[in-house]
Amino acid sequence: MPSLLKSAKIKSLRRLKQIVAESKQRGERIVLANGCFDLIHAGHIRYLQAAKRMGDRLIVAINSDRSVRKIKGVGRPLLPAKERAFILASFWFVDYVTIFNEKNVDKVLETLRPDIHVKGSDYRLETVPERETAKKLGIKVAIVGGPKIRSTSTVIQHIARKLAARKEAESDQEERLVNKSHRMKKIK
Repeated sequence: MPSLLKSAKIKSLRRLKQIVAESKQRGERIVLANGCFDLIHAGHIRYLQAAKRMGDRLIVAINSDRSVRKIKGVGRPLLPAKERAFILASFWFVDYVTIFNEKNVDKVLETLRPDIHVKGSDYRLETVPERETAKKLGIKVAIVGGPKIRSTSTVIQHIARKLAARKEAESDQEERLVNKSHRMKKIK
């Protein structure tokens, strides 16, 4: 059965290398953003839209499932890489998506050599893990997206609290119904 999660925007690193070379020949500025993008929220959208404004082509490199587990721990990712890539590829401001296996994008930077490597506002220029690779390759590093408003981890915690509260409320309601049923039997 063919995959329903296909997009012409999802490319291998090898194919993207060719696309980037062709784009640069046309004088286009290439921007690379990266992350886990495990559960898309408003902060991700702000980050990617700001990244797109920095150039002509926005490439988003997402961590593979194995890479996300190494970084985020047990229970992550919530969504498999192919699904996360498909979601990102659906945004008009994303030109291409690729999946990488490493903890950081040094290899992606070395392969694609974008003009700009962007990180979200949870970083500072001096804390960007790939800053030395970018510097060595002459790639500008930029922090974009405005102040951090949330993280996927906090969204997950919020959902877990709401689900726990709902389960407790359902349990309380069930207990009230059982008690009511017992009272009704005593009346008969």
